[in-house]
Order: sequence, then structure tokens, then C-alpha cells
Amino acid sequence: MRKNLIITISREYGSGGGEIGRKLAKALNIPCYDKELLTIAAKESGYCQEFFEKYDEKPIKSLSYFSYDQTSSSLPLGHQLFLKQFNIIQDLASKESCIFVGRAANYALRDKFDSIDIFIHADFETRRQRAIEEHGIEEKKSAKTVKKIDKERTSFYNFYTSMKWGDARDFDLCINTSKISIDEAVEIILEAVKRHYKQEADK
Repeated sequence: MRKNLIITISREYGSGGGEIGRKLAKALNIPCYDKELLTIAAKESGYCQEFFEKYDEKPIKSLSYFSYDQTSSSLPLGHQLFLKQFNIIQDLASKESCIFVGRAANYALRDKFDSIDIFIHADFETRRQRAIEEHGIEEKKSAKTVKKIDKERTSFYNFYTSMKWGDARDFDLCINTSKISIDEAVEIILEAVKRHYKQEADK
């Protein structure tokens, strides 16, 4: 029986990782989970999605975490969200072929699933322009926004995992979208997927 096809995409803000995930999902006819993970986590936890969005891919403040009453019936909401998404990612990967964007999915699936882990990055100016054109960020705020979200994602990943954000050794493929288009990146990943599963079938 063929294994589920699982792709994880970690991405710098403004590098096009989300768009790549959606285009891959369409090409492969499998679901892509990005913000959708928040919807599932909120539904299962009983919180509204907007409430969880405040904590999405953001680290717990260390002091607030360690001063928190650990004997309480609940952990800080940021920690609850991470653990909930961690479990949802593993559960979905066990049930179906799919793509995960962000949320340290490559860490959640490490050593348990045969996922293809991808890191999408780009130079700062490319990402700043994309933030303006694709995400509707005001030009005067674009540089600050890119730096802020980059810092949050880096802190989130480093806080919750045993790995370092952006370390090429933790990924199967790293793509710089400053050098190639989004569609070209999609084609490269599709070829990598094709080769990987052919090799698996030949074993």
C-alpha cells in the first residue's frame, strides 16, 4: 500500500510559501493546510478562531510561561495552540496525503512520517515588495512588518522545536524565490515529489 504523500513548507514571510502550497495542492489534487489548521484547532478546543489567531506562530513569552501556574487545568493559550496543531498535523498525515504550510510541521512529523520538507526563502527586498503587492501591507510599514513576522516565526520555531529556523540540514529542498518564479518553484517541487515516490516504489 502506498504511503501518504506529505509535504511540509516552512517559509520566510513574503517568500510565496503559502501560494506555492496552494498551487502544489491543486496540481496534486490533495488538501493544503495553512490557516485551516487554526479553524480545526479552534473547533476542537472550543475557542473562536480569531482568538487563536493572536497566538498563531508566535512564541510564548518565557517569563509569562514560567511564571504561569502549572497546576492549573490549562496551559497558556499559545502552548495549547501549538500542542493542538501538533496533534492535528500528525493525525491528518496519518489519514491522507496533504500539504502543511508553517506551524513547525516538519518537526511535528519528524521520524514518524516520510514527509518531503521544503524551506522557501527570498531576499529581503523581494519579500518586502511581495508583502505590499500580495498581502496589502502599506509601503511605509512593509520593511517593519517583514522583520517583525520573520522574528516571530524564528522565535516560535526555535522555542518549540529542537531545530534551528532556516537550517538547510533540516530540509530536503530549499528554494530561493528571488531567483525563480513561484510557478518554477512549484515545478521543481513536483519533480522532487515524482522522483522521491518513484524511488520508494522501486525499493
